[in-house]
Amino acid sequence: MRTSITAVVTASLIALAAQSIAAGPRARDLGIPFDGTPGPLNAITDVAGVAVGHATIIRDLPEQGAVRSGVTAILPRGEDTADRPVFGAWFALNGNGEMTGTTWVEESGFLEGPVMITNTHSVGAVHEAVIQWRVRNGEPDASGFWWSLPVVAETWDGYLNDINGFHVRPEHAHAALESASGGPVAEGNVGGGTGMICHEFKCGIGTSSRLVNVGETGYRVGVLVQANYGLRDLLRVAGVPVGKHLTGDRLYSHLPVANSGLGSIIIVVATDAPLLPHQLKRLARRAALGLARNGSIASNGSGDIFIAFSTANEAASQDRVASVSLLGNDQMNPLFAGTVEATEEAIINALVAGRDMTGHKSRKAVAIDHAALKDVLRRHGRLSE
Repeated sequence: MRTSITAVVTASLIALAAQSIAAGPRARDLGIPFDGTPGPLNAITDVAGVAVGHATIIRDLPEQGAVRSGVTAILPRGEDTADRPVFGAWFALNGNGEMTGTTWVEESGFLEGPVMITNTHSVGAVHEAVIQWRVRNGEPDASGFWWSLPVVAETWDGYLNDINGFHVRPEHAHAALESASGGPVAEGNVGGGTGMICHEFKCGIGTSSRLVNVGETGYRVGVLVQANYGLRDLLRVAGVPVGKHLTGDRLYSHLPVANSGLGSIIIVVATDAPLLPHQLKRLARRAALGLARNGSIASNGSGDIFIAFSTANEAASQDRVASVSLLGNDQMNPLFAGTVEATEEAIINALVAGRDMTGHKSRKAVAIDHAALKDVLRRHGRLSE
């Protein structure tokens, strides 16, 4: 990628912050049991070629104002993402949210560029930045133009972030894109997840993966979430209703019942299995089952929007004839199971990685207490020790 000096400096600072955030325990480290076999990194980057980058903005403002926001970038083919599309599909479980570019994904069957995630009121700035990145890093299309309909998704961080201050700017999206890499993925209070809350605990970015076998062939499924949904009472971990036991520090108890389920989640599913767009839509739908395992009801005020892509079929193109391979539909069950399992774990990883945060107007979001969580699971016989 062509990278400016400013982007290098910004990306380096982001990488250092990400390393410190990533140093904490993940859900499995606490002894939380999950089904399935994770990949080596237990991250979406276990799917070869996938890269993830974050830009995290934490800044205090006058009169108790605060910026607690950022951008996360998922590049399906790493540095080649600008020029090499992937088959893709999307699904909305509940549509009170935004994911731009999905009309063309639905129509064409291709995801042509990165998937970007930020806060609700910063979609426009990130959208513009991705087009700039596309012009700078990609080749023009057959007509000679850099035509682009970026995929930019959002969840609302206005409890902790001065969301109407428009602090996420194109340079932050550029930094997330330029810092994207394979390897371990920072989780929790980072990137687009910086100011996010789920089940009334500090939350944010989470990821997980599964190794699956279809006959004698092994494939990988990876999931990344930006989790910002749900009420405390509904939270379930490893099948245990832990939210009913961890009742302190409630955030939303003062809200009317009709408005108390506000929140959203963006789920990105990647696989190296050779799936066509209609099959990827089937895969995207299964993310809803992993979400439900943790206690989501996809409330009326929730934007639960998912996108899935396959890195297989590298020759597939919009502008020429190409031969492609695919799995038969009867072979997809292991991929369905892997998607459900990885989604469930990615969300709990986001929850476990969250750290206490004080934000806009001195509002606070408290992270889930690891010791208390383990104690509840232990009492229900669901802790692996």
